[in-house]
Amino acid sequence: MIVTKVVVTGMGVVSPLGNNVETFWRNLSEGRSGIRKVDLFDTEGLPSKIAGMAEDVVPEGMGPKDMRRMARNNVFAVAACDEALAQSGVDPDREDPFRCGVFIGSGIGGLRTVNEDSVKMEKGGPRRVSPLMVPKGLTNMASGVVAIRTGFQGPNRAIVTACATGTQCIGGAADLIRLGKADVMLAGGTEATIIPFALAGFGAMKALSTRNDEPERASRPFDLDRNGFVMGEGCGIVVLESEAHAKARGAEILAEVAGLGETCDAHHITAPRPDGSGCSGAMLAALRQAELNPEEVDYYNAHGTSTKLNDAGESKALHMVFGETTPPVSSTKSMTGHLLGAAGGIEALACIQSIRTGIIHPNLNYETPDPDCDISIVAGEARETDVRVAMSCSLGFGGHNGCLIIRRYE
Repeated sequence: MIVTKVVVTGMGVVSPLGNNVETFWRNLSEGRSGIRKVDLFDTEGLPSKIAGMAEDVVPEGMGPKDMRRMARNNVFAVAACDEALAQSGVDPDREDPFRCGVFIGSGIGGLRTVNEDSVKMEKGGPRRVSPLMVPKGLTNMASGVVAIRTGFQGPNRAIVTACATGTQCIGGAADLIRLGKADVMLAGGTEATIIPFALAGFGAMKALSTRNDEPERASRPFDLDRNGFVMGEGCGIVVLESEAHAKARGAEILAEVAGLGETCDAHHITAPRPDGSGCSGAMLAALRQAELNPEEVDYYNAHGTSTKLNDAGESKALHMVFGETTPPVSSTKSMTGHLLGAAGGIEALACIQSIRTGIIHPNLNYETPDPDCDISIVAGEARETDVRVAMSCSLGFGGHNGCLIIRRYE
């Protein structure tokens, strides 16, 4: 059975701009940065001392023991799924559990847990390692703990495609519904890696911005003076349903997930293809599945990491697909930082909100145009315009490219 439409009925978020969709969107559309100096630990010796950090969150009904048994990224996933389910009106107790599933990924998973237990073993030997280290560290465990909380016993997956993870999880979940393998899916990405070990690793690659004295101005996608990305953390989740299932229960439909495109650069372990062909291939594949032409895209939510190579390559990809004039472009990362595996989930939410509100959030810190990034940046302030179709791209280390098409439900 092929289902023609997959719709969104709920959204949930944990982010540097707020731990609910209303607060997140208000701050994003008003151009407020969630990036600040790291005060969670001593940053002495680290080249980058700034990050987009989310406030702690405790999901309803979870006590201290429950919290200790889950890695921080998994706590984020539970909290965001709770919000998304509440908005959707899906009641797990009234659904066939084998027709409901979870598809939540993470780029690095419980890196904090693995790092902490590694230090414990180094100092005190094997007996100091927690019996929870392995389950807390696994990248699939967000999907696992959400299934346990909801009772969803249908398809349960977690892919790891670095920074394309969240986008490909949402698209993959939509494909499962299209194929008739599920009626309801919780999908997105989650990440929590603001720790010295991760900042040191990305810093050693020269990938991070070192604009430490100006945290709010550090993430500047497509700007000539960009000098690296800023790490962020959080989670973005959507509730996906078949159109028939959502209509049968009288749900409010927020948007439609119309297409997914996936490609691989097959080029380099970290750098994208300079000509943008991998990214453009994902865009074209998503448009084909959605049965849309490029000129029908009203907004492009960019991967836009604020790194030299990524932004230039993505700009070339946009021109390959859209020609001389691109649709309006902005990068959510200019305010949240780069949420790695969670980025695609959060950015899908931004696209849905643009469709619902007619507002495109700004690309913060775009001050000096870069000739290599000659695209239609929404600079300075949000733009009010009718958005019927939004495209969001995510590019991951290893050459992974994912592109989502989200459109107004009609």
